[in-house]
Amino acid sequence: MNGCILIVDDLATNRIILKVKLNAACYQTLQASTGAEALRLAREKQPKLIMLDMVLRDIPGLDVCRQLRADPATRHIPIVIVTSARDRVSRIAALEAGADEYLTKPLNDVVLLARIRSIMRARQNETELQLRLETWGEFDLSEGDTPFVLPGRVSLIAADKATAERWQTSLIPYVSEQLEFLSPAEALAPMADGPVPDLYLIAENLGAFGSGQRLVADLRTRPASRHAAMALVLQRADPDAAAMALDFGATDLLNDPFDPQETALRIAMHVSRKQRADKLRRAVSDGLRLAVTDALTGLYNRRYALSYLDRLALRARESGKRFAVMVLDLDRFKTVNDTLGHAAGDRVLEIVAQRLRENLRPSDLIARIGGEEFLVALPDVTFEAARKTAERLCRAVGADPVQMSGPHEPVDITISVGLAMGPSLAAHDNAEIGRETLARADAALLAAKTDGRNQVTIGSAA
Repeated sequence: MNGCILIVDDLATNRIILKVKLNAACYQTLQASTGAEALRLAREKQPKLIMLDMVLRDIPGLDVCRQLRADPATRHIPIVIVTSARDRVSRIAALEAGADEYLTKPLNDVVLLARIRSIMRARQNETELQLRLETWGEFDLSEGDTPFVLPGRVSLIAADKATAERWQTSLIPYVSEQLEFLSPAEALAPMADGPVPDLYLIAENLGAFGSGQRLVADLRTRPASRHAAMALVLQRADPDAAAMALDFGATDLLNDPFDPQETALRIAMHVSRKQRADKLRRAVSDGLRLAVTDALTGLYNRRYALSYLDRLALRARESGKRFAVMVLDLDRFKTVNDTLGHAAGDRVLEIVAQRLRENLRPSDLIARIGGEEFLVALPDVTFEAARKTAERLCRAVGADPVQMSGPHEPVDITISVGLAMGPSLAAHDNAEIGRETLARADAALLAAKTDGRNQVTIGSAA
């Protein structure tokens, strides 16, 4: 089944009708007839969505909504208010209480299921981001990259500027977000600089029938705008068109003319969620980076380097082009740590890593694979070019002493390099050829150390 939905209504008939509709769409359902029961089931069962009536026997539906939002165990669960009340005051009260959506009875099946798909799709995306974040370790998300929250950006896209200006005039007294005008072409154009809009407010008709829906679909395919919230402003009540817009990627639907206060609440909700998702994506990206990099030097770590070698060898077998592997080790590095301290040793490692990086191609891999040991992998390279690169690295590291802070004198540093070439056979059938090449480079490094250090030694042929 697609997910469990909690139905909360004090009338058994209403619960059964809604259950039948959701079961037909392959959703599993739970039922609660009171607010207290709804709060308990929400905590225990963690449903994917809660369909909540405003009128309950024990606790008003809006109070249940507020309690769900206040509880850390349930605040993430989407809530859809389902009620017979059609007045403006009730809609605004529901949104202020934390509801994600407000639907009135009798429910249109097509719109209902489209709304559910849209809400659960957005929630699933955030859940997956959170899961990936937890996979890479616990990060404190209570503070952002800045000590304050930047105002959201909302782009108004209408068929004409007069309509966009009317929207802006009605919203300005109620919103804290920045409002701007964009044409459809400007919305789709690559954004060279500046932040991407958090929300697009798009007219259904931009000069041709269905043009608003098509713009939503286009924006969803663009990397810069794919994560933004998108509210489509409809000119008429058409359930099929509304459902299609939601399935095309619209986050919300509004009717023109819209209620500015209600729309402002919806804008604030969507912008807040989009910024929260952006924050999760940044944290996941940072987690991925930290998982494959060395914290001191910023180079890749051993785990990533070995995985890269496997892929490099596979590509070399397919293309027939050779690759080279170097293992580099700082000469007499233990003396630096023993005489000057580990802080000085860290300084030396950072400077050596910088010098190595500056003397390699962007396509070359450099990683720190041990205390003072580095690995360099050169794809698509001849033996002569690899040998010259190894000698250049040796010279670059030893050319200038490493300047130290405090009373310490500059430190002379050299490296020894073991170099090995991957085989030239395009159809080589050894799956471990990358690791074998590394082993030969490591043996060559040992020979360089034994033979006097500060030199390049070539490993034996495969």
